[in-house]
Amino acid sequence: MKQYCDILKNTKKIAVYGISHDPTRTSREIAEYLVRNGFEVVGVNPAISDANGIKVYPNLRDIPFEVDVVNVFRRSEFIPELIDDVIAIKPKALWLQQGIRNDEAVEPVIEAGIETVQDTCIAVMHSLCKANHK
Repeated sequence: MKQYCDILKNTKKIAVYGISHDPTRTSREIAEYLVRNGFEVVGVNPAISDANGIKVYPNLRDIPFEVDVVNVFRRSEFIPELIDDVIAIKPKALWLQQGIRNDEAVEPVIEAGIETVQDTCIAVMHSLCKANHK
């Protein structure tokens, strides 16, 4: 758990890859949780440009500033399509949400020195880390 807490402690800007226009989808709920907890959040989704006040970009390379974490809400089989963009923008961490894992696809990200978390909910870890630091 220390790895997760260290990542989150040093994170200010998070890109939520696969954010939904639907406020009942997990990607939106977690993006809004992150905003409420003081993170600067942007979304990545080519189909929308705004998610309840969260600016959404068509892809990672379009974000005009550095992000610390790319938090991914895409099925495991789609992870290979975002790897080149992740490496290009060089975040501190790639975080695949709970239920998302693709060991082969993330190998180049790890080799590029980007911390990688798989199959773990960022909101749950943030909540646990926050509780442990009270």
